[in-house]
Amino acid sequence: MAQLWGGRFTKETDQLVYHFNASISFDRKLFEEDIEGSIAHAVMLEKQGILSEEEKNAIVKGLVGIREDVKNGRLEITDAYEDIHSFVEANLTERIGDAGKKLHTGRSRNDQVALDMKLYIRKEILHVAEELDALLHTLLDVMEENKETYMPGFTHLQKAQPITLSHHMGAYFEMFHRDSLRMRDIYKRMNYCPLGSGALAGTTYPLDRGYTASLLGFEGPTLNSMDSVADRDYLIEFLSSLATVMMHLSRFCEEVIIWNSNEYRFIEIDDAYSTGSSIMPQKKNPDIAELVRGKTGRVYGALVSILTVMKGIPLAYNKDMQEDKELTFDAVDTVKGCLALFTGMLKTMKFNREVMAASAMNGFTNATDAADYLVGKGVPFRDAHGIIGRLVLYCIDKNTCIEALSMEEFKEISPVFEADIYDAVSLKACVERRLTIGAPGPEAMDEVIGKYKEIVENSWLLGVLPKEMAK
Repeated sequence: MAQLWGGRFTKETDQLVYHFNASISFDRKLFEEDIEGSIAHAVMLEKQGILSEEEKNAIVKGLVGIREDVKNGRLEITDAYEDIHSFVEANLTERIGDAGKKLHTGRSRNDQVALDMKLYIRKEILHVAEELDALLHTLLDVMEENKETYMPGFTHLQKAQPITLSHHMGAYFEMFHRDSLRMRDIYKRMNYCPLGSGALAGTTYPLDRGYTASLLGFEGPTLNSMDSVADRDYLIEFLSSLATVMMHLSRFCEEVIIWNSNEYRFIEIDDAYSTGSSIMPQKKNPDIAELVRGKTGRVYGALVSILTVMKGIPLAYNKDMQEDKELTFDAVDTVKGCLALFTGMLKTMKFNREVMAASAMNGFTNATDAADYLVGKGVPFRDAHGIIGRLVLYCIDKNTCIEALSMEEFKEISPVFEADIYDAVSLKACVERRLTIGAPGPEAMDEVIGKYKEIVENSWLLGVLPKEMAK
């Protein structure tokens, strides 16, 4: 059992206790972050005269060698080590001797793991943001191609008013753009370096924490050593934002599942994103959409778990906080996978324009416009509302739609109707009259799409990714 403590103890740890306490089975995921942080720490120690240049060079070379050997499969991270920190230090000391034992000068596993986790989350925020950007690009493509694809808009899952598919997709563009901005805000707020905080009270060594922070691409060092090792707010914020992403994906998937049904037939999902039935040969199931919808609960669970872990922990570090890793790793991988799969499904999806338009007409989505037509003829709105209500009842009885009625039928309901009613209730006219910003009318949509193009072309990632790649 390789561990970084033991001098104060008189007997070996029970095997069951050891394995219960160990974190190597999951924190091996932080291997590269641990190496990155250790290299920066060694460079800083040499700058401050705590390590000689020779010792620093040996440590850095040893750490780089360990990283490469693990990546190439020449060195295995095994359960013989308590955690990723003991794995790295033990192998470093084995390779370079006593200089390896000096690496931990001025730091604790408490600030070390805080750093590793921050480095990991910072990187994963960018990966999630990249997936969100890809989805935004796809949504924008669908919007530009479907500015005249008419469909019903819904309230209470009832057909309400005519809109375009472009307008409907725009609602999801707004949601996922907000998700991206939340990633930006979290990145900015958590980008401060905890290394050098020690166990909780700093250190007596003359560390240059600002220098370490700059080496690792942080804005600066954290300003309270106790909070530095006890803080998991950035994880809670990140998981909360991931849960919101999944909520948005789940809502979208719910609509995809409904639209894919025989009753709607608004869309056809590409074969690559569908499955069949083992017994019913006619089936084409929206399994990817259903799985994304289901995995939402998995990410919610991670958020609730970390909130529960943290709610009763006194300052500063406590072992409970080890529970932050597995659930976070799983949530991050789940969200990235769901975003990638959903984007691929949306990109290859076919929209049945004629079916969508017919659904809008047969659902009396133009009823409000018909009432507005009567108002324009001098009928008080409340009276117009009642007249159109009777008109809809007549259409239901005749199994037809408003625009299919003859002029005589219109006149039977109200003599106010004239031949221009047909232009007034066409889907095209209903949509085009809605010109306020944010509405589905063509002028408003062109303006909004122009703004969305600026958003995707000027992603906040452009200002961050070059730095990350350079680092």
